[in-house]
Amino acid sequence: MSRPEAPAEPVEPIIPPESDPAVKVPLAIEDWLAVILLAALAIITFLNVLVRYFTDQSFAWTEEISVFLLIVLTMAGGSVAFVRNHHIRIEILADSGSPRRQRIMALISNGCVLAFFLLLTVLSVKLVADEYIYEETSPAIGVPTWWYSIWLPVMAAAISLRTIGTLRRIAKSGRAAGQGQQ
Repeated sequence: MSRPEAPAEPVEPIIPPESDPAVKVPLAIEDWLAVILLAALAIITFLNVLVRYFTDQSFAWTEEISVFLLIVLTMAGGSVAFVRNHHIRIEILADSGSPRRQRIMALISNGCVLAFFLLLTVLSVKLVADEYIYEETSPAIGVPTWWYSIWLPVMAAAISLRTIGTLRRIAKSGRAAGQGQQ
């Protein structure tokens, strides 16, 4: 009879878990928003599949609501990705070189992100205003389309504010490093 093997030692992760940076507005807001939106999306899609399976009919509104939920979900995920530094980037450029070079690259990339999302905020506000003025309605449900569109400038502005906070943290870390070298 063989002896049972002892449990293996816990293995340390190759990449240590990162803690969230210190932010004034908790990242849990976007995290919970993403959880709620994903759950709603799953429930709506599941109900539509059941209805189609049993009745050969479909809820006409599910695609419209699903697209809206996916847009807001993507923007909420993007917001925390920029703060947690999990966004898409070319790592050989962003993470190589001296700390000073990495900081400069981070400032440049976050500056570009900020410019993009500020522009998106302004242009999407114009889009929402046009949809409101011209009283556009959605094709499936017939509700005003600005009900859906209003979330694009709101979330783009949230990402802009999160990016400003990231830029401030990067700039502070550079000043602190510069003071330590003197």
